[in-house]
Amino acid sequence: MARVKRAVNAHKKRRAILEQASGYRGQRSRLYRKAKEQVTHSLVYNYNDRKKRKGDFRQLWIQRINAAARANGITYNRFIQGLKAANVEVDRKILAELAVNEPNAFAALVEVAQKALPSDVNAPKAA
Repeated sequence: MARVKRAVNAHKKRRAILEQASGYRGQRSRLYRKAKEQVTHSLVYNYNDRKKRKGDFRQLWIQRINAAARANGITYNRFIQGLKAANVEVDRKILAELAVNEPNAFAALVEVAQKALPSDVNAPKAA
């Protein structure tokens, strides 16, 4: 059986890791062991932050909706409650887009939400 020499494969593997680590600072871009460790961590951070991004955007949309709702004289909480009572099914992404780019349409939605809300805050929900 022939002897297997791994120089080509090993160099290719190391070069691939070092190419992925280009742009990192110090040893992390030059030494294979440090670069491999950092690339692995980078992939983990990347995966976790892709999940986190969804929550970050939802938080941003809520802040934008709240600011626009308060400018129209209603709080975010009461606005969402009114939309649900009026059976308006518009998600937060679209509401935030309307709040920023279409203030008149957003104001119309605020009116719909306010009409659907009971005048007494502590009134029981209509069944």
